Amino acid sequence: MAEKNHVPRGPRGPRGGPGVRVDPGVLKRLLKLLFKSYPVLLPLTMACIIFSSVTAAAPAVFQQQVIEDIRNFYEAGDWSAAAPVIIPKVIFLAVFYALSLISVTIHTQLMAFITQGFLNKMRVKMFDGMQNLPIKYFDTHKHGDIMSYYTNDIDTLRELISRALPTLLQASIIVVSVFFIMIFYSVPMTLVVILGVAAMFFTTKKIGGGSAKYFMRQQKSVAKTEGFVQEMMDGQKVIKIFNHEDKCREDFNKVNDELYHDSFRAHAYANSLGPIIQNIGNVLYVIIATVGGLLLLLGAPSISIRRLLGIGAAVITVDIVIPFLNMSKQFAGNINQLSQQINTVAMGLAGAKRIFDVMDESPEVDDGYVTLVNMETDENGNITESDERTGKWAWRHPHSDGTVTYTELKGDVTLDHVDFSYVEGKPVLFDVSVYAKPGQKVAFVGATGAGKTTITNLLNRFYDIADGKIRYDGININKIKKSDLRRSLGIVLQDTNLFTGSVLENIRYGRIEATDDECIAAAKLVGADDFITRLPEGYSTELSNNGANLSQGQRQLIAIARAAVADPPVMILDEATSSIDTRTEAIVQRGMDKLMESRTVFVIAHRLSTVKNSDVIMVLDHGRIIERGNHEKLIADKGTYYQLYMGAFELE
Repeated sequence: MAEKNHVPRGPRGPRGGPGVRVDPGVLKRLLKLLFKSYPVLLPLTMACIIFSSVTAAAPAVFQQQVIEDIRNFYEAGDWSAAAPVIIPKVIFLAVFYALSLISVTIHTQLMAFITQGFLNKMRVKMFDGMQNLPIKYFDTHKHGDIMSYYTNDIDTLRELISRALPTLLQASIIVVSVFFIMIFYSVPMTLVVILGVAAMFFTTKKIGGGSAKYFMRQQKSVAKTEGFVQEMMDGQKVIKIFNHEDKCREDFNKVNDELYHDSFRAHAYANSLGPIIQNIGNVLYVIIATVGGLLLLLGAPSISIRRLLGIGAAVITVDIVIPFLNMSKQFAGNINQLSQQINTVAMGLAGAKRIFDVMDESPEVDDGYVTLVNMETDENGNITESDERTGKWAWRHPHSDGTVTYTELKGDVTLDHVDFSYVEGKPVLFDVSVYAKPGQKVAFVGATGAGKTTITNLLNRFYDIADGKIRYDGININKIKKSDLRRSLGIVLQDTNLFTGSVLENIRYGRIEATDDECIAAAKLVGADDFITRLPEGYSTELSNNGANLSQGQRQLIAIARAAVADPPVMILDEATSSIDTRTEAIVQRGMDKLMESRTVFVIAHRLSTVKNSDVIMVLDHGRIIERGNHEKLIADKGTYYQLYMGAFELE
């Protein structure tokens, strides 16, 4: 089995101790992205929200005017002129409400379009960004945690954009509008409302701060739980074989309890906020009614902007108190609306922060400028670049003086005194030198963790070396563009990965432009055609769940056929036949021998029988090459390889 030289996963950030708050920069960045994505539709939506909010505050004004008109007609004792005055105002209010309804309909439809469109773009940005991340990122992050970005975090962001932000804007506008209307009608009663609102804000700050802290924790706990569940589902066979169900339940309970406590605290804070604010609003309503009644009984002077303008009566009247009661209730109700969105905002911003964090991950650095091109030779034997696929390749090497040279791709690979460490200060390779000439088969053997797979990771530049040089056809691989370097290398891993789609499509994954005939020829070459043609729909058989409907050996044969259709000059076989039975291995080995003809091949194997015919065998131990030579030489030396081989022979 190939060793796993991975960096231990570190903490993703503070767990959220006292004083932790959502970064306000997250909201600013989110709004900036929204406006950039929808520069016309978003302002239009906001305009509709503003209009519908203003119309929601307008009835208090009309109500006061209608009551005042009725009072005036009552005091005058003449009702004959009431209808022509009151009815137009009622009609105007009805039209106003109709326009508000239209506005609400437009903004809800636009918001749905904007929300889903924006989330679609965010998923694309995340996925595109992940395609450019180095292998190290995926080695050091749980896959379940990564999946959580696309599910849980995106869902909380949807709630924030589609529900919380429009509600915040709408409620804020109503609060501001009603406040100015109240000031217009009565300053003393408005001051009473302000005292009540101050109590609401104090409560919101105290409870909302705790809510935000624990919602941050909840997001991380959800991701941790999803990662654990995925890991357990992938390992169900192992769990059952070793009767590990009870231990898994115990471990899951720990993770689930952590999620429970974080979620409980978050929602306990958030859910208590609404009722508290609502009851403060009810108390405020009673206080306003009491104060208004006292002012009416005392004939208190009307202190308001309206009175300063000479519009209203000199004292407080019933047509001020009654609408004011409704305004105070509307005011408190919208403050309650604002408070109820705190949990959604906290969750949404926590999810947005995690999404932005993964989008901000440093992409894989690629400073290479040497590229791979199709080549042909002229009558003088000089290499030239071809616009058509020729089956032969060359490295195109531009130089600082403007000249370009071409070097034929042969597969000459050299590791020159290479040192490497996954974690700084903990080296895993020490002064490794390997010389693989074109067409040679080089094998690496050694115990798990010796550094065999690490060497192949360096050839692909999944990781970069700390010291030394790796040259490919005489060119430092740091100068070669990574995509071109990897295109020149074929690799078959011990752990196969098949994708949802047909067998033919999975083989074609090695070279997207390959024809059906080329894919079938590759399958025949490695001995996969026999079992593929016996599948229910042959090469058109659909695979899913990583080829769960195939045996491990069949899956490996498809992976080998995938590498064969790529037709690279250098092939890396990392325990490629470890999951195949002895009979199937013999079939595959014949195909592999044909595949390896005229190629440079690096083989990692525990079965020493598969490396006996290698040109060079490297024996590694704790990151050092301790023996090298062909099979006969190493047997004659009677060193570590000899002991390994004799042990394997006895086991057979």
